[in-house]
Amino acid sequence: MSVTRATAFAPGSVANVAIGFDILGFSVDAVGDRVTATRSATPGVRVLAIRGTKDDLPLEAARNTAGRAVMAMVEALGLDYGIDLEIDKGIPLSSGLGGSAASAVAAVVAVNALLPVPLARIELLGYAMQGEAVASGSRHADNISPSLFGGLVLTVGIDHPRVKQIPVPKGVSAVIAHPHLYVSTKQARAILSGTVLMSDFVWQTANLAGFISACYTDDIDLIRETLQDVVIEPQRQLLIPGFMQVRDAAMAQGALGCSISGAGPTMFALALDADAERVRQAMIEQFSLRKLEVDHWIVPMSSAGARVVAA
Repeated sequence: MSVTRATAFAPGSVANVAIGFDILGFSVDAVGDRVTATRSATPGVRVLAIRGTKDDLPLEAARNTAGRAVMAMVEALGLDYGIDLEIDKGIPLSSGLGGSAASAVAAVVAVNALLPVPLARIELLGYAMQGEAVASGSRHADNISPSLFGGLVLTVGIDHPRVKQIPVPKGVSAVIAHPHLYVSTKQARAILSGTVLMSDFVWQTANLAGFISACYTDDIDLIRETLQDVVIEPQRQLLIPGFMQVRDAAMAQGALGCSISGAGPTMFALALDADAERVRQAMIEQFSLRKLEVDHWIVPMSSAGARVVAA
């Protein structure tokens, strides 16, 4: 008997990871979105409900990240039935934790469970990217891929993306601090310069290559040396009150690196497990000095990624 209803969970994510703008990200299982997909005799894709947020998100499928992702999937597969969606938001809007991506990912994973022959995850990636473009204005996978596959993920290419899960050295965790601020992804992308100095290009490329090499070789010192963003962070840091103080406080307590999660305002730090709690408290304290409430977590840089939780 075919499945007619399924619910999927997709974790949040930290995009860019400082040195991998639009190509690198890791999953954050502490937060995530759930989407329930139900087969309908009425053709088309409908978003019936959005729960868990006070903000008005569009119910029109074409303007909703989950709805648009499923529309792309339905059109490509030529499904002869409709899909009704219900979205339960667990990620704060415009937080820099990949909320729009998680909704798109959870939606395609839920719909995939309704198919007689489910698609491979790499096939779902392209549909979810079309949904993410609704929120960010462009297709990119640095939130989509880690939410879908889990862990630390490098994605190369847009039309025919290649995904590589990067190993994380044992004993390294991520510290996440989300100040209660609103930063629009489109706004944060709009302020970025269209040109990069050759010296910064070389430095950033070296940092990305060094960081990935360090992950494969368990070289903690090289992670500390290379987890520095010299291109995007200098342009976006003004969107986050106290950014420099938060970063400096984290580094003073032993963080391997500290930067902006996605478009912000959330910040992340990587730290050895023995230092993670001190790093977290230092980041919270600096945001608190600026009268900002903070959500915070210490999370492993690994997870199962998106998965069906009810069918």
